[in-house]
Amino acid sequence: MLPVPVDREEAQARLNQLAAGTLGHRASQPYTVADRFEERAAAAPDRPFVFFEDRTITYGEFNALANRLAHVARATGLRRGDVAGLMMENRPEFLACWVGLAKLGVTVALINTHLRGQPLIRSIETTGARRLFVGSECMAGLAGTAGELDERWPIHVWVEGAPPLDASSAEGSWPRGAVGLDAGLAEASEANLDASVRAGLIAERDLFHIFTSGTTGLPKAARLSHMRFLGVGDGMSSIAGWGPDDVIACVLPLYHGAAGMVVVSSALAQGGAIALRRRFSASRFWDDARHYGVTGFQYIGEICRYLLNQPPSARDRDHKIRVMMGAGLAPGIWEAFQARFGIERIIEGWSSTEANTNMINLEGKVGACGYLPFKDRHNGRLIRYDVETDTHPRDADGFCIECGVDEPGEFIGMILDIPDSGAGRFEGYTSERETERKILRDVFQQGDRWYRSGDLLRHDADDFYYFVDRIGDTFRWKSENVSTQEVVEALEDFPGLEVANVFGVQVPGSEGRAGMAALVLRDRDAFDGKAFFDLAAQRLPPYAAPVFVRLVGQADMTSTFKLKKVDLQREGYDRAIVRDPLFVRDERAGAYVPLTEDNLPGRPA
Repeated sequence: MLPVPVDREEAQARLNQLAAGTLGHRASQPYTVADRFEERAAAAPDRPFVFFEDRTITYGEFNALANRLAHVARATGLRRGDVAGLMMENRPEFLACWVGLAKLGVTVALINTHLRGQPLIRSIETTGARRLFVGSECMAGLAGTAGELDERWPIHVWVEGAPPLDASSAEGSWPRGAVGLDAGLAEASEANLDASVRAGLIAERDLFHIFTSGTTGLPKAARLSHMRFLGVGDGMSSIAGWGPDDVIACVLPLYHGAAGMVVVSSALAQGGAIALRRRFSASRFWDDARHYGVTGFQYIGEICRYLLNQPPSARDRDHKIRVMMGAGLAPGIWEAFQARFGIERIIEGWSSTEANTNMINLEGKVGACGYLPFKDRHNGRLIRYDVETDTHPRDADGFCIECGVDEPGEFIGMILDIPDSGAGRFEGYTSERETERKILRDVFQQGDRWYRSGDLLRHDADDFYYFVDRIGDTFRWKSENVSTQEVVEALEDFPGLEVANVFGVQVPGSEGRAGMAALVLRDRDAFDGKAFFDLAAQRLPPYAAPVFVRLVGQADMTSTFKLKKVDLQREGYDRAIVRDPLFVRDERAGAYVPLTEDNLPGRPA
């Protein structure tokens, strides 16, 4: 483990190296992500870019596949400035699809593959997408809303398999209006499009719309530019020490920023490779790492917990991984994980998809998510926040108050407007209203503007920062942010329901918080656990469906008729405290069943 530096200037020099890479691109430059892919393919066409299952795809092969998609998409009428939705599981075609669209100057809205029904419709609507590109593996999940989807958005389906064994039979089960891409791809050119098709596209324009729950409310589509993507790759790969011979494991969903932006941009920046997996498997992770020669990976804390919970093996250190980068690694897991698996460097950081500020712990301080050796050289500040009133206390002059040592507060980032620079820039959301809601004004002087992270942090006397919790109603479960508002809206017409209060509760041995719905019913004795299960399964992604149900006699509200959650969260499902009927989601039974000591939720396999 690296020692905490005594010399703050040395620590700042490392942060300056990160900043130099991150801010090395100009807003007005015509060089975009499409140019970088074509540049890498031309320089080293035979170098591996993606390892996936039994396939190795080189930069040259990948560029050719992306070009085929670009030609097909152009034939549909998509042009620079348009938006197209992409809904596909982790596989190489996901990457080839968005890269092909980027070659046209099309912004790609990355759609969560777990979304169903109205949440899916609403998400697509917020992006302004003209067309949808969907993996055939996702089509079954669209069955309930297929008619509404294909009436509003043409659906282009990329059948899994290359080539598909029976694309025609697959098409027979698709909704009316959905068409396969295979015939067009087979006939399309592998040549780069003439750069004139994206003439006028500059780096400050949107590359992605990536959905994030934010602090409260429904998912929002965050805008991420070409400049941001390129800068993240250059900066993060430089501090991780990744080069062209490195292989970065990608086990997180590509529709999330951690995988789709950080991993892909870091590999691309250096001409390195990605070991892509459809989804994370604790039992297969190390075998895959050895098979593909993985040297680094992007983690979330939950992944490390699952890996540490696997049975010890004599091969635990038989791998090439030397650096891992991510967020959410609990102090109790950190040292044990590093010692058992022999990881040379763990780089813990803090930020979010849309944030205009970030922190990183390059010093190896266990538990810290960032280090600010000189606060005045950073655009972030930690200010007091009152959880009960959801306000920021202000001093006699009307300005916000910075937190003292170990005092939790909200971390905010000053929004800067530096010509042609991404420094401190808040790119916001597709919704101007949601963008404005994330801005705090007149913080330290009249007229200043600051991005609200929605995260509570604290710092110690040495200026290391630590994550405390999320503000608001959103909680994190199964690596996903869950909006309580979305859950309530999905369940509000359950027969006999008067009030639903949704929140997250802690589950020992698990990262994040499991959802609990405290329900006020007209007749508690008539609660139908199967009907409630079916409604949740129909309306919500699996990670958002409540794990627990508590049948309460009446809703506990404030004087302003806001539902109170603090006491309910603290009590959780503790039978020593809770006398109300408690139920737990049982996937095998397809119902919510009475909670007992025998059916407490366990950790995923």
